[in-house]
Amino acid sequence: MLNNKLMQTPKDGFAGLKENFASEAVSGFMVFLLALPLSIGIAKASDFPPIFGLVTAIIGGIIVSFFSGSKITIKGPAAGLIVIASGAVSTFGGGEKGWHITLAAIVVAGLLQVVFGVLKFGKLSDLFPGAAIHGMLAAIGIIIMSKQIHTLLGIPPSELNGKEPLELLAMIPQSLLHENAHVTEIGIACLLILIAMSYVKNQKIKKIPAPLIVLAVAIPLGFALHIKTEGSIANFALVKVGSIAAEFKNGFVNVDFSGISGNIGTFIEYVVLFSLIGSIESLLTVKAMDNLDRYERKSDANKDLWAIGIGNVLSGIVGGLPMISEVARSSANIEYGAKTRWSNFFHGLFLLLAVLLAVPLIEMIPNTALAAMLIFVGFRLAHPKAFKHMYHIGIDQLIIFCVTIFMTLATDLLIGVGSGMFLEIIINMFHGARFKNMFRAKCNIINGEHEVNVIIHSELVFSNFLGLKNKLNELPEGKKIMIHLTDSKVIDHSSLVALGEFEKNYERKNGKVILIGLGEHTKVSHHPQSTVKKKNKMVIQE
Repeated sequence: MLNNKLMQTPKDGFAGLKENFASEAVSGFMVFLLALPLSIGIAKASDFPPIFGLVTAIIGGIIVSFFSGSKITIKGPAAGLIVIASGAVSTFGGGEKGWHITLAAIVVAGLLQVVFGVLKFGKLSDLFPGAAIHGMLAAIGIIIMSKQIHTLLGIPPSELNGKEPLELLAMIPQSLLHENAHVTEIGIACLLILIAMSYVKNQKIKKIPAPLIVLAVAIPLGFALHIKTEGSIANFALVKVGSIAAEFKNGFVNVDFSGISGNIGTFIEYVVLFSLIGSIESLLTVKAMDNLDRYERKSDANKDLWAIGIGNVLSGIVGGLPMISEVARSSANIEYGAKTRWSNFFHGLFLLLAVLLAVPLIEMIPNTALAAMLIFVGFRLAHPKAFKHMYHIGIDQLIIFCVTIFMTLATDLLIGVGSGMFLEIIINMFHGARFKNMFRAKCNIINGEHEVNVIIHSELVFSNFLGLKNKLNELPEGKKIMIHLTDSKVIDHSSLVALGEFEKNYERKNGKVILIGLGEHTKVSHHPQSTVKKKNKMVIQE
């Protein structure tokens, strides 16, 4: 990455639009091609009317881009929230009734995210151990695949309603025996295209959005194989988006708060899930995209949180899905040369034009093609490399990762993530961490003229690191920071990752960070950021 001192940082606001109109319009159009089928697919998988997946992305682009605290992230519906959204619709009665009440939960969750931003909860993701977060994402990937595999095989949606993830996984052999040949052929062809494109090295070919190639193949195949008129699948073979004018003929308000009175406990649970999981996913994306930004700009995480909250309030009112800063579309946005928030705006504008002018073309898309895209997204979330990576970090992290996955599949997201966090606390105590220090890091800070000594007197673990991080972020720039870790009995993986991020960010501002005392600790694995524990010193008696 070129140093930002050697590159002129793009202007913001309307000056940035004038300066970078061409690059932002092109990158926005390319992301639009990626977002169009994915937004529809996510809406269908969430049991929302398909057109509202596009409505969500339109709001995330055209409106939220003006408030966003991040310059290059794309706002829209996310595969990671499919499980929560579809679960809410089903729990609140299914169909239109479940959708309307779910919108109420999205609106309240959005208001809560605005509060998170105002209260500067931008460090929210730091409260959760990395293994539990990755385990949650992997479990979401498995849940997505567990349902979409049956759609790819042409199994009627009615046969999947009400079934839990483990039941859906157990149904796969039966669905294979009763698959629809033509639907399956299209779905597998689409899946093979997505897999092949992931291995392409040529940069010019890689710039072609894989979903665009999928649609270019799937739509003609659908016509050639007559899936629109083929027997029992005719009613669900192709996407049915509908008219946006018809959806809003009775007004722009679809949210319904009247149905929550008899489900207040469950309603609160889904508000917490939407606000917490959505916020964590957004914050992780913003952090990741900052590392990819060629201009090395740092996002305002708190501003981005309340911007997402505003977007979710608006989306929930009109009928849309919850939105986040979405990682795949944001990464593609950077690859396509985006420089400012205007690329997100243009992606939303092109989606609006598609909804107004191209619905007949959109309704030629086979559902099995959307299922293939979601299966691919789910597989990337639960990729075997994630298991391998956790194993390399340490067997303790792999155990937390797997337990989070299992408990999420067997129960729900909150219990799954909570189980991972609880297990991490137990494992840290097993390594030697004292419970009295589990939620508060003890340290002394000694300020000198040219250097600052930060002396840690307790363990550093995910559950107490946030307090230390706040103190580190208040240190003056441009000094030598000496962090003394000799007295820490345990420093877990999440804390070492966070210390590494602090070191990198501080040294970007002409400072220096030195970690002292790690040589007196033993790693639990060979990974450079594995959990470490204090060496036992042998006392030799004369």
